Amino acid sequence: MSVSADTFRSVFRRYATGVVVITASAGGRPAGLTATSLASVSLDPPLLSFAVSATASAWPSFAAAGSVVVNFLDAGQHHIATRFATSGIDRFAAPTAWSRLASGEPVLDDAPSHLRARVTHRLPVGDHVIVVARVVDAAVTAASATAPLVYHAGAYGTVAPAVVSRL
Repeated sequence: MSVSADTFRSVFRRYATGVVVITASAGGRPAGLTATSLASVSLDPPLLSFAVSATASAWPSFAAAGSVVVNFLDAGQHHIATRFATSGIDRFAAPTAWSRLASGEPVLDDAPSHLRARVTHRLPVGDHVIVVARVVDAAVTAASATAPLVYHAGAYGTVAPAVVSRL
Protein backbone atom coordinates (compact mmCIF):
# COMPACT_ATOMS: atom_id res chain seq x y z
CA MET A 1 0.00 0.00 0.00
CA SER A 2 1.26 3.45 -0.87
CA VAL A 3 0.20 6.90 0.26
CA SER A 4 -0.15 9.59 -2.39
CA ALA A 5 1.98 12.71 -2.15
CA ASP A 6 -1.20 14.81 -1.84
CA THR A 7 -2.50 12.75 1.10
CA PHE A 8 0.89 12.77 2.80
CA ARG A 9 1.11 16.57 2.41
CA SER A 10 -2.49 16.98 3.63
CA VAL A 11 -1.78 15.06 6.83
CA PHE A 12 1.36 17.09 7.58
CA ARG A 13 -0.47 20.38 6.92
CA ARG A 14 -2.32 19.63 10.16
CA TYR A 15 0.97 19.41 12.08
CA ALA A 16 2.34 22.72 13.41
CA THR A 17 6.11 23.12 13.22
CA GLY A 18 8.61 25.78 14.19
CA VAL A 19 10.17 27.89 11.45
CA VAL A 20 13.87 28.65 11.17
CA VAL A 21 16.20 30.04 8.53
CA ILE A 22 19.36 28.01 8.18
CA THR A 23 22.39 29.77 6.71
CA ALA A 24 25.78 28.59 5.53
CA SER A 25 28.74 29.82 3.56
CA ALA A 26 30.67 27.82 1.00
CA GLY A 27 33.30 29.50 -1.08
CA GLY A 28 32.59 32.80 0.66
CA ARG A 29 29.05 33.16 -0.71
CA PRO A 30 26.19 33.09 1.80
CA ALA A 31 23.34 30.65 1.28
CA GLY A 32 20.15 30.18 3.23
CA LEU A 33 16.80 28.46 3.30
CA THR A 34 13.64 28.31 5.36
CA ALA A 35 13.14 25.02 7.20
CA THR A 36 10.42 23.43 9.30
CA SER A 37 12.26 20.14 9.72
CA LEU A 38 14.62 21.19 12.54
CA ALA A 39 14.94 18.61 15.31
CA SER A 40 16.97 18.34 18.48
CA VAL A 41 18.72 14.97 18.23
CA SER A 42 20.94 14.68 21.30
CA LEU A 43 21.92 16.67 24.39
CA ASP A 44 25.26 14.95 24.93
CA PRO A 45 26.76 15.78 22.54
CA PRO A 46 24.40 18.55 21.44
CA LEU A 47 23.22 17.52 17.97
CA LEU A 48 20.52 18.85 15.67
CA SER A 49 19.17 17.74 12.31
CA PHE A 50 17.25 19.22 9.41
CA ALA A 51 16.27 18.10 5.93
CA VAL A 52 17.10 19.84 2.66
CA SER A 53 15.65 18.98 -0.73
CA ALA A 54 18.38 17.58 -2.96
CA THR A 55 17.06 19.87 -5.71
CA ALA A 56 16.99 23.07 -3.59
CA SER A 57 18.97 25.96 -5.04
CA ALA A 58 20.85 26.28 -1.73
CA TRP A 59 21.74 22.58 -1.54
CA PRO A 60 25.14 22.84 -3.31
CA SER A 61 26.29 25.35 -0.67
CA PHE A 62 24.97 23.20 2.17
CA ALA A 63 26.61 20.13 0.62
CA ALA A 64 30.00 21.89 0.75
CA ALA A 65 29.69 23.87 4.01
CA GLY A 66 31.42 22.60 7.12
CA SER A 67 29.10 24.51 9.43
CA VAL A 68 25.64 26.07 9.54
CA VAL A 69 23.75 28.64 11.58
CA VAL A 70 20.15 27.98 12.63
CA ASN A 71 18.36 31.32 12.98
CA PHE A 72 15.18 31.03 15.08
CA LEU A 73 12.39 33.39 14.03
CA ASP A 74 9.72 35.11 16.07
CA ALA A 75 6.06 35.53 15.20
CA GLY A 76 6.60 38.87 13.46
CA GLN A 77 9.27 37.58 11.08
CA HIS A 78 7.19 35.68 8.53
CA HIS A 79 8.53 38.04 5.84
CA ILE A 80 12.03 36.66 6.48
CA ALA A 81 10.78 33.07 6.27
CA THR A 82 8.99 33.88 3.00
CA ARG A 83 12.11 35.54 1.56
CA PHE A 84 14.34 32.54 2.34
CA ALA A 85 11.70 30.17 0.92
CA THR A 86 11.64 32.05 -2.41
CA SER A 87 13.72 30.68 -5.29
CA GLY A 88 15.48 32.80 -7.85
CA ILE A 89 16.23 35.84 -5.66
CA ASP A 90 19.25 37.05 -3.71
CA ARG A 91 17.95 36.20 -0.24
CA PHE A 92 20.76 38.21 1.39
CA ALA A 93 20.10 41.45 -0.55
CA ALA A 94 18.33 44.36 1.14
CA PRO A 95 16.12 44.39 3.12
CA THR A 96 17.72 41.30 4.74
CA ALA A 97 19.84 42.42 7.69
CA TRP A 98 22.72 40.02 8.16
CA SER A 99 26.35 39.86 9.15
CA ARG A 100 29.06 37.25 9.60
CA LEU A 101 29.99 35.58 12.86
CA ALA A 102 33.67 35.71 13.85
CA SER A 103 33.88 32.15 12.48
CA GLY A 104 32.64 33.36 9.05
CA GLU A 105 29.08 32.00 8.82
CA PRO A 106 26.24 34.35 7.87
CA VAL A 107 23.75 35.11 10.66
CA LEU A 108 20.49 37.05 10.53
CA ASP A 109 20.89 40.19 12.64
CA ASP A 110 17.24 40.25 13.73
CA ALA A 111 16.94 36.59 14.77
CA PRO A 112 15.98 36.35 18.46
CA SER A 113 18.40 33.42 18.87
CA HIS A 114 20.70 31.23 16.85
CA LEU A 115 22.79 28.08 17.03
CA ARG A 116 26.08 27.55 15.20
CA ALA A 117 26.83 23.93 14.40
CA ARG A 118 29.48 21.86 12.62
CA VAL A 119 28.13 19.39 10.08
CA THR A 120 28.86 15.78 11.07
CA HIS A 121 26.67 13.78 8.66
CA ARG A 122 24.78 14.19 5.40
CA LEU A 123 22.38 11.31 4.82
CA PRO A 124 20.55 11.02 1.47
CA VAL A 125 16.98 9.91 2.20
CA GLY A 126 14.33 9.89 -0.52
CA ASP A 127 14.35 13.24 -2.33
CA HIS A 128 16.02 15.02 0.60
CA VAL A 129 19.29 14.99 2.50
CA ILE A 130 19.20 14.89 6.28
CA VAL A 131 21.96 17.04 7.73
CA VAL A 132 23.18 16.28 11.26
CA ALA A 133 25.33 18.90 12.98
CA ARG A 134 26.98 19.33 16.39
CA VAL A 135 26.13 22.60 18.14
CA VAL A 136 29.28 24.53 19.04
CA ASP A 137 27.85 27.94 19.92
CA ALA A 138 24.52 29.53 20.83
CA ALA A 139 23.22 33.04 21.35
CA VAL A 140 19.95 34.45 22.64
CA THR A 141 19.45 38.09 21.68
CA ALA A 142 15.77 38.63 22.53
CA ALA A 143 13.62 38.13 25.60
CA SER A 144 12.62 34.55 26.22
CA ALA A 145 8.95 35.58 26.04
CA THR A 146 9.28 36.17 22.27
CA ALA A 147 6.54 34.14 20.56
CA PRO A 148 7.91 31.75 17.93
CA LEU A 149 6.99 31.64 14.26
CA VAL A 150 5.20 28.41 13.36
CA TYR A 151 3.89 26.91 10.14
CA HIS A 152 0.48 25.23 10.07
CA ALA A 153 -2.09 24.48 7.37
CA GLY A 154 0.01 26.21 4.71
CA ALA A 155 0.35 29.51 6.60
CA TYR A 156 2.60 31.19 9.14
CA GLY A 157 1.29 31.81 12.63
CA THR A 158 2.32 31.60 16.26
CA VAL A 159 1.28 29.86 19.44
CA ALA A 160 -0.82 31.11 22.30
CA PRO A 161 -0.14 30.15 25.90
CA ALA A 162 -2.28 27.25 27.00
CA VAL A 163 -4.84 27.89 29.68
CA VAL A 164 -4.47 25.25 32.35
CA SER A 165 -7.43 24.68 34.61
CA ARG A 166 -7.20 22.90 37.92
CA LEU A 167 -9.85 20.42 38.98
